[in-house]
Amino acid sequence: MDIIDISIIITYVVLTLVVGIWVSKKASKGLNSYFLGGNNIKWYFLGLSNGSGMFDVSGTAWMVGILFLYGVKSFMFMWLWPIWNQIFVMMFLAIWIRRSNIMTGSEWILTRFGDDKAGRASHLIVAIFAVVAAIGFIAYFFEGVGKFMTVILPWDMTFQIGNAVFFSSDQSYALIIIILTTIYTIKGGMFSVVATEVLQYGIMVIAGVLVAGYAFFAFTDVEITSVITEEWSNVFFDWELGSHWTSKYQEFNKLIDSEGYKMFGALIGMSLFKGFFASIAGPVPSFDMQRILSTKTVKEAAYMAGFTNLILFIPRYLLIAGIVVIALVVLAPEMAANPNLAGIDLEVILPKVINFHVPVGIKGLLLAGLLAAFMSTFSAFVNAGPAYIVNDIYKKYYKPNASPKHYIKISHIASFIVVGLGVFMGFFAESINSLTLWITSALFGGYVAANFLKWVWWRFNGWGYFWGMLAGLVIASLQFFMDQNKNSFHEGTILYDMAHVHAIYLFPIIFGVSLLGSFLGTYFSKPTDMVVLKSFYKNVRPWGWWKPVLYELKKDDKNIKSNNNFGMDMLNSAIGIVWQSSMIVLPIYFMIRDYPKTIIALIIFILTSVILKFTWLDKVKKIEN
Repeated sequence: MDIIDISIIITYVVLTLVVGIWVSKKASKGLNSYFLGGNNIKWYFLGLSNGSGMFDVSGTAWMVGILFLYGVKSFMFMWLWPIWNQIFVMMFLAIWIRRSNIMTGSEWILTRFGDDKAGRASHLIVAIFAVVAAIGFIAYFFEGVGKFMTVILPWDMTFQIGNAVFFSSDQSYALIIIILTTIYTIKGGMFSVVATEVLQYGIMVIAGVLVAGYAFFAFTDVEITSVITEEWSNVFFDWELGSHWTSKYQEFNKLIDSEGYKMFGALIGMSLFKGFFASIAGPVPSFDMQRILSTKTVKEAAYMAGFTNLILFIPRYLLIAGIVVIALVVLAPEMAANPNLAGIDLEVILPKVINFHVPVGIKGLLLAGLLAAFMSTFSAFVNAGPAYIVNDIYKKYYKPNASPKHYIKISHIASFIVVGLGVFMGFFAESINSLTLWITSALFGGYVAANFLKWVWWRFNGWGYFWGMLAGLVIASLQFFMDQNKNSFHEGTILYDMAHVHAIYLFPIIFGVSLLGSFLGTYFSKPTDMVVLKSFYKNVRPWGWWKPVLYELKKDDKNIKSNNNFGMDMLNSAIGIVWQSSMIVLPIYFMIRDYPKTIIALIIFILTSVILKFTWLDKVKKIEN
């Protein structure tokens, strides 16, 4: 690395620490100030922070790999998360969630199920889920940033005494970056997280534009079109994937066959099935929900969610597409000549391109941008996870009347514990991809059923929520254990076969078990108290099966009306998914010089933006908080 690049990176790290610690003074007033910024942060700053938190380096490395191999249609792999849950949040969920006026997602549960035994059981299980999810994501970031830094930086950071290796080089790098990020995150809470993430977002955008500009001017149209095929640039697909690469690159076609996604139609069908329920279930109790709860008003929560979608995808995919263009021209011929391509790790394409094929100066800014991507996402989870430990477990069940300073001190301790457990789990993770599939398919699969029902069905109660979530958590953890030990099972056994099934295809099983737990828990216990249900419905006003509750409310107020916006919300969500998708494919088509499709994507983006202005934005403006 050139001294210029190293200087840029060091300057960025120092600037981030200074900003994070300088802003941290505002976080000392109490838990609301520490975890929600005192509901006093501008919605556009929260939107930038939220978008920055989703711009993670592990996910970026994964997306570079799948775009390189599968082409434009690979953006649908992101539906595994599913990324368009952000659209559902934008259209109606942000409004529902913000109306609660509470601090965390599990505290929100008490407003739905009450504060009796059933309500507390549901409250406790979602707090546990939030902490497990935060630990899982920290492990995911630990794996990603370590792999990234090892390829980029020249120094061997292996820590060993004699022949005993305590930390490999990638683990040492990951620990250093995590310690630096943890310092300002724990010190300043939400204020430091948002301030540094806004700074980091700016750096990531600059890095993305510079890389895209370099890739656009350094390589010709002919160089790019000589590598990719019509199928590679085709966004549409059949039930089974066709041949993405020419005979010169036949090894890549073989790699696609071995990846387990050949039946692409089945994958997308499963993603749509899961995505619909997961999106209505709402954001998992993590940093995304914390941003919604941090907004000043209900109206600003909706603005923030829409702004997050608008500012995230185009700059992120400019960066991804720029890296992929360089990889296609420079790395593809070298990689296709490798006879052991089936065992190649596509996640290292990103750092390899940066290391050998990006000029001085741009390399430093890009590395600072990707480091910012890691630090922003990591800090968001470090801020969100401990909120559940302190506010929903420690404060509620152990020490309810302590001073604000005491709770902030406990928040610091909880943050260190969450980070430590996440790092510990990261030591045993097989790869970014295995963690991605576990989080998106297994862990979130156990979350979906209970959290879908809580919105739409009045009879669903606290015990149903508890048993539904617990069943999902248990089976998700079992799936992760089997996946990590899949080579220990004997071939031909049921355990071997189950361990080798892709996690996304296990989603219906996990969803079904969780749904069964939800129904059994509900029907074997009494309904939630009607007073609680009336208060919840009057405050949040969701659509769904709420007729008995509405009937009781009309006894007190005949003017109260049910929420009949399901059709419009679903229409807006469908338009929003197309709008979001256009922002993803637009920079990709532009970077591969497919100008007719670039223009089509641009027209779709403009058209859907205009439609949403009338069907969504104008209605949000009329909301009374």
